[in-house]
Amino acid sequence: MSSTASGTAPYYFVPHPSRHPIMAAIGLFLMIIGGTLWINSIATGEWILLAGLVCWLFTLSRWFHDTIGESESGLYSRKIDVSYRWSMSWFIFSEVMFFGAFFTALWWAHVRSVPELGNLSNALLWPDFKGVWPGAVAGATTSPAGTVEPFQTMGPFWLPTINTALLLSSGVTLTIAHHALQAGHRARCIAFMWATVLLGVCFLFVQGYEYHHAYTELNLTLASGMYGSTFFMLTGFHGFHVLVGMLMLLFITLRLMKGHFTPTHHFGFEGAAWYWHFVDVVWLGLYLFVYWM
Repeated sequence: MSSTASGTAPYYFVPHPSRHPIMAAIGLFLMIIGGTLWINSIATGEWILLAGLVCWLFTLSRWFHDTIGESESGLYSRKIDVSYRWSMSWFIFSEVMFFGAFFTALWWAHVRSVPELGNLSNALLWPDFKGVWPGAVAGATTSPAGTVEPFQTMGPFWLPTINTALLLSSGVTLTIAHHALQAGHRARCIAFMWATVLLGVCFLFVQGYEYHHAYTELNLTLASGMYGSTFFMLTGFHGFHVLVGMLMLLFITLRLMKGHFTPTHHFGFEGAAWYWHFVDVVWLGLYLFVYWM
């Protein structure tokens, strides 16, 4: 059943046929084609990529606009709320597996691959090879053929520690905002949401400065062997997730200022909060295993 008597939410809302899915698919297709042409030095590639990105972003904005309108007009019942909760839960689970694969790659390289390459059976092939993780021995690049330029590793002080404090603080301000919304204190909720967004922006600026410091002063780049590739892969993907989470919280804050959400009906807020807390937890793992190992 998709509708009931006037004034009540449908048992399970079924939206009307929409062009949004096919338009989003077209945008992604153009982005893939454009990116492929661009990296192969074909002049039109970057413009096709840009066109696909614009199409995709415009489609998402209209799609979200329609979804918000459906929610605010009372079309979403408890069934839809449960559906959204399960969807967000599975999405975050997929992100756990995503980062789990990268953490496993870091652990395998650190504990198994590098030490085994330095054992006696490889001593004749690579007599100068240091079978230790670069973070454990200063100056070790594990490059007996000299293919990796000397670099310095990134320690936990002080930029990563500052970013840890920023993210943990943002988790606190977000929790305070959530409790304020549940208590009906909208102004307090909005104030702490803006504080959370600002802390997220500060994190991104600090990470950008950290990358500049790594490239210009430590000679730590993506080409710095397994250490460099895992460092930038893990921290870079996490930084992208911080950007996405910050944008989610920004739009939730703007919706709060428009009067959206109530103390009992605010899963849009909760879904963004779940994602942000997940980002916080992943960063704690990165802080321990990337910067302290």
